[in-house]
Amino acid sequence: MGQPLRWLAGGHLRADKVAVSVAGVIEPALQAAEMCRSVARPTTDLGAYDLYLRALATFFPVTKERVFEALGLLEQAIAIDRHYGPALSWAALCHLHLVRDGWAADPDTSRRKACDLARQALEVGENDPGVLANAAYVLAYFGEDIGAMIGLVDRALALNPSYARGWYLSGIIRMLAGQPDFAIEHVETSLRLSPRERMGQPLLLMGAAYFFKRQFHEAAAKLLLSIQDHPGFPNSYRGLAACYAHMGPLDEARAIVARLRAITPLVMPSVLPWRNPEDRELFLSGLRLAAGEPT
Repeated sequence: MGQPLRWLAGGHLRADKVAVSVAGVIEPALQAAEMCRSVARPTTDLGAYDLYLRALATFFPVTKERVFEALGLLEQAIAIDRHYGPALSWAALCHLHLVRDGWAADPDTSRRKACDLARQALEVGENDPGVLANAAYVLAYFGEDIGAMIGLVDRALALNPSYARGWYLSGIIRMLAGQPDFAIEHVETSLRLSPRERMGQPLLLMGAAYFFKRQFHEAAAKLLLSIQDHPGFPNSYRGLAACYAHMGPLDEARAIVARLRAITPLVMPSVLPWRNPEDRELFLSGLRLAAGEPT
């Protein structure tokens, strides 16, 4: 169950390639249209689904204010339907962002809520690819067995091979597992299926994967483009600062840290989700050097 779906990612699709590609374009377009209709409705006429759609429309591009607003909408949806798997899984993602990006007033509480919400989502949405992929990412990030989480995201992709976001989250989980080549392959599959996707976060994932492959120049190029597309996302700055530190230009690394501090007070991440100790040390040593901290 935990084996990578090479027959899906490597160009050997068993399903008809055209049908999968078309589905990958149509599905997000339909969801975007639904979100627009929901946002246009009066706030006095909102059910759980409408609140969920508004939260998705609010969430991207990710900023502190947007995450808190999306979380509030999702909490309203869950209050209406406590078995609403998609809302539970996205609320878990909101708490992950609050912890990871240094925006949580109480990181331990947000971490616990993220994991509890992800598990609740799995209990009620075991055959929903979006729920499976979101929950797998949250639980993988906070230290659950990485093989089991790969199994969950593989199940999501088996249920829906054209699920572009599922491929992207699979790429993140593969990177956490110490599989940067699979991470790059899966995010590229995601972008082929959803070519109009905002590029900031996929570029961050590719940059991180190249960083852990020790290909720092390629990593820096991706991370710079990620920041250009999504300037409010802390992890892009952390990765680029660590990259510059290992490449040598410490003045540039420290300038990136200064820009990071304008977004979040949390320069050093509070969670180290990478399972490979060498990956953790590579990242931390670079970021400490960039931040002027003892290595």
